[in-house]
Amino acid sequence: MMASDLTLALWQTPYAGDVPTALRALDQAAARAHVQGADVLVCPEMSLTGYLLGPPTIAALAEPADGPLLQAVAATARRHGIAIVCGWPCATAGRPHNAVAFIGADGALLNVYAKTHLFGDADRAQFTPGPALPTVFSYRGWRLGLLICYDVEFPETVRHLAQQGADAVLVPTANMRAFDEVPTLLVPARACENRVYLAYANACGREGDTEYGGLSTVAGPLGTVLAQAGRDAGLSVVRLSAPTFTEGPAAGPRPPSARTRRPPAAC
Repeated sequence: MMASDLTLALWQTPYAGDVPTALRALDQAAARAHVQGADVLVCPEMSLTGYLLGPPTIAALAEPADGPLLQAVAATARRHGIAIVCGWPCATAGRPHNAVAFIGADGALLNVYAKTHLFGDADRAQFTPGPALPTVFSYRGWRLGLLICYDVEFPETVRHLAQQGADAVLVPTANMRAFDEVPTLLVPARACENRVYLAYANACGREGDTEYGGLSTVAGPLGTVLAQAGRDAGLSVVRLSAPTFTEGPAAGPRPPSARTRRPPAAC
């Protein structure tokens, strides 16, 4: 049984344009989220640097997980007493990874995931696909997993985390306005079919010629949309409670289909 409810703040924001401005905006968002009772602030994809900047700029901004960028985020987390989920270009021997980190309220780095499914030519030109599937980790009694944007459009990614016992999946994203079916249809479906909470924190506004769609969404384990933002910048604060289900005439725990499905050879 999970220790307590978990309150998320999804930060829907345009890209800041440069790293110092992004860090100041993050500090302000963390302060607001803490005042509103959030335990975790979930930011959009590549929130610390910007996203579609081109390979030379992304390579120049790339840092390891113990570099100054995440150290600055850790200081913000400690200052405001809130965990932060944020994205940055993680340095590698070749092209950087499109990565996300979960930093606890005490500033500890608890999980890093590199995007395994790259979307479009620009994503593939800037980044190398992540080398490993996401892993589940614990925070405040919850089992959490991280994905990034396009990853969530594949049923197998959320299923992989559900099979590890995830209670909630946190998804920083930079989804474009032309693809509203992702937050409106796929995010609730992924949550329902795996019996997990799913939090999808999108960018908004424009970055060069690209327009991001907003509609940051939190869906519950039955696919119910618990919160969905509009197109503009803002915070969506949602309290998650431990999911329980009933099946048939007798009350009891209802496991996700990931735990009861037959293996492929038996289908």
